[in-house]
Amino acid sequence: MKEIPTEHQEQTAFINWWAENIEHLIFAIPNGEKRAMSVAKRLKSEGQVNGIPDLFCPALNLWVEMKRKQKGVLSDDQKSIIEYLQSIEHTVIIAKGANDAILQIKKLFYSNFKNN
Repeated sequence: MKEIPTEHQEQTAFINWWAENIEHLIFAIPNGEKRAMSVAKRLKSEGQVNGIPDLFCPALNLWVEMKRKQKGVLSDDQKSIIEYLQSIEHTVIIAKGANDAILQIKKLFYSNFKNN
C-alpha cells in the first residue's frame, strides 16, 4: 500500500515548485509541532498565535494552509484565523497536498508565473 506523504513532504514539494515558477517571496510560519512547555510559553509571549496558516506571500496577500492529501483536518484555531483573514480581504488557500496547492495558485495568479 502506498504511503500518504506527510504535511512536511507536501509543503516541501510545493515550496520547490514555487521557487521554480513564482517570482514572489513566500515564507513559512513555524507554528506547529510539539515543543517543550518552556519553549511554547516563550514563543507565545513573543506573539506566536495558534492557527496561523503555514505559508505567507506578502506580494500576493496570500496565505497557504497545507494539509495532507488524506486525513488533513483544520483545527478550530485554524478555522477561526482563516475566517478572520478572509474577513479582512486576505486570500487563503487550504490545500490538500502540493498538487492541490499548485492548481489553486494557477487558478488565482496565473499571470504571476515566470513561465506561463
